[in-house]
Amino acid sequence: GRSGRQGDPGESRFYISLEDDLMRLFGSERLMSIFNAMGVADGEQIGVPNDPTNEARALQLLAAQGLITLREGAGLEATKNDIEENPKNLEIVEMEAAQLPRQLASLDMAVINGNYASEAGFSSASDALAAEDAASEAAQTYANVLVVKEGSEDTPATKALLAALKSQAVKDFITETYDGAVVAIF
Repeated sequence: GRSGRQGDPGESRFYISLEDDLMRLFGSERLMSIFNAMGVADGEQIGVPNDPTNEARALQLLAAQGLITLREGAGLEATKNDIEENPKNLEIVEMEAAQLPRQLASLDMAVINGNYASEAGFSSASDALAAEDAASEAAQTYANVLVVKEGSEDTPATKALLAALKSQAVKDFITETYDGAVVAIF
């Protein structure tokens, strides 16, 4: 399987997807039973980005899907050392995010940053099996924000820009342009 996070930190999603011929499943308890039934062997390798922010987000995604349990409080600083439970004894392989799509053939599955996944031809809208929830700690913490010079918060120009950025037209543009890989959290 393949996965990733699309876009800049914030208004983006991590996702896990399938390669049609591999049929690897990640997910909640419901999907975990399918995952187990598919005969996924203990100790399979999952590649994750090795930079602190993206590794933590990848591990949180895996935890949210029930594949691992992280130490309470690990949050956005989680590393593979914070994994407390790993029922399938999955081997977490840390590597440079840009290398994950190229190394997928040597891994069983991977969490790949969405921009790299898109460049490799993956679509989060059609390939994603699990996605980082827009309400998650990571999505909220790394959301892109509008920042203006102090004293300019209430100017007509700032208010107009904010209204435009939060418009349905912008949401539609994001959805159409980024194929579900970037998600507006407003």
